[in-house]
Amino acid sequence: MFLGKYFCGLDSEYRFLAPDGYKKYLKDNVYITQGFDHNLWVLTDEAFQEIYKKLGNLNITDPLARLLFRLILGAAAESGLTNQGYLRIPDDLREYAEIDGEVLLVGQGDYFEIWSPKLWAEQEAELRSMEINTERFSTFEITTR
Repeated sequence: MFLGKYFCGLDSEYRFLAPDGYKKYLKDNVYITQGFDHNLWVLTDEAFQEIYKKLGNLNITDPLARLLFRLILGAAAESGLTNQGYLRIPDDLREYAEIDGEVLLVGQGDYFEIWSPKLWAEQEAELRSMEINTERFSTFEITTR
């Protein structure tokens, strides 16, 4: 599982060193694609295939379905860790997510997100509002059993 938050510096080739806790899940190819919030998603092959299966069940005559295909599949790039444990962010995805210099990795269980620190600060400010969160998430049934 991808959990936690990690700040990582980028080298001159826009690569970051994957945290030790993430490396064991990144042994095979991974997919990097656009997220919904000007961030990036890094998905294992298994997670990417699950999303692809769900997309495959959508009706391609539906304009919203086609937009979703373009967003996720059209922007996706196959990648993998180098022998030293680095993962490179493709230029077009880096520009989309406004990434330069360093990134913040945010674990999401089956995948993790890559954020620019600036955009993450905006997201985190929204997440820290207890009053808004109470109302926003009140319809979810979150239980431990």
